[in-house]
Amino acid sequence: MVFPERFSALPDYAFPRLRALLDVHEPGGDPIAMTIGEPQHKFPAFVGDVLAQNLSGFNKYPVNDGSADLLQAISDWLTLRYSVQVDADSQILALNGTREGLYNACMALCPEHKNGKPVVLTPNPFYQVYAVAALSVGAEPIYVPATASTGFLPDYASLPEDVLNRTAICYICSPANPQGAVASRAYWENLIALAEKYDFKIFADECYSEIFRDIAPVGALQVAQEMGADPERVVIFHSLSKRSNLPGLRSGFAAGGPQSIARLKQLRNYSGAPLPAPLQAVAAAVWRDEAHVQDNRAQYHEKFAICDEVFADVQAYNSPEAGFFLWLPVEDGEAASLHLWQQTGVRVLPGAYLARDVDGENPGKGYIRVALVAPKQDMQRGLIQLRDCIYK
Repeated sequence: MVFPERFSALPDYAFPRLRALLDVHEPGGDPIAMTIGEPQHKFPAFVGDVLAQNLSGFNKYPVNDGSADLLQAISDWLTLRYSVQVDADSQILALNGTREGLYNACMALCPEHKNGKPVVLTPNPFYQVYAVAALSVGAEPIYVPATASTGFLPDYASLPEDVLNRTAICYICSPANPQGAVASRAYWENLIALAEKYDFKIFADECYSEIFRDIAPVGALQVAQEMGADPERVVIFHSLSKRSNLPGLRSGFAAGGPQSIARLKQLRNYSGAPLPAPLQAVAAAVWRDEAHVQDNRAQYHEKFAICDEVFADVQAYNSPEAGFFLWLPVEDGEAASLHLWQQTGVRVLPGAYLARDVDGENPGKGYIRVALVAPKQDMQRGLIQLRDCIYK
């Protein structure tokens, strides 16, 4: 049996690697999981009522592109949040989780050729679906460091002109997973201008946009409209997983230019798995409610304050701007994760598992990622144990 080789360049997915690293060893205390970004705060109380009221929808095939009510709710939210005008019918596609959209957008919108083999740019570290999407369409993924020296965001403008001339798509995550960095208005303006100059699309993964410290992150589509950029230049991706603590709902959306969304819809007609109608009704109600989002954000503010207090005397500590991860510097992330597990039972993720080796260097090797999703007391206990085990 002959199998394709295009995925051979990717390492194993992060969490199987983590299990192989840790699970052959006994934990050094009561386990505290701080690895997966699975929100544990309560989701809105009205979700059950809306679901119950719409149970009859399970008798029908769901609308593939998203119900009119859901698409309008998303359009209204985009106007409320970013002051942008997005047509519900032609510029939004409901998704069964944003990972689907981030993958299929590359399938639908990456050309077969662009001055030779097309290039897909991705930050490094990165959400693994970016690279898999690039490889799936036969493009060349290029991993651009997102390190302290670049503000933990990739400096795409620094790439050679021959690479930029072949670039078809760039992925960018803001707020960034794992570092918590936020793209400023100036960053977006420069990236959009670069994309206009070299004619590539920007896929803006904004799934952590509603978890921030002080100022709401500016959005890519917002800046693109303000600049008068090509309407097809930017596609944004959002989710209810982090905003509303509903990762199991699998509800997200993509929004962009009418031509881009039309091509995504065409692909999804054949390959997508639409959200069941009752869940679409729930999602519409959740997008229309901001009270629970403010409460969720307030809980993370309390957690950020705990982090700042626990690590106040740790010189290497950087408090994140947004999101719900700590990106903590260590000598070696894999060794630190194993030592922490064996000594305390606290479970974190080596940063190298989220990044790619380039020229023998892995920008995540000297970090661990710590998810702040556990209940406050458990999180605080885990952070204190982590600090005392690794930094003292």
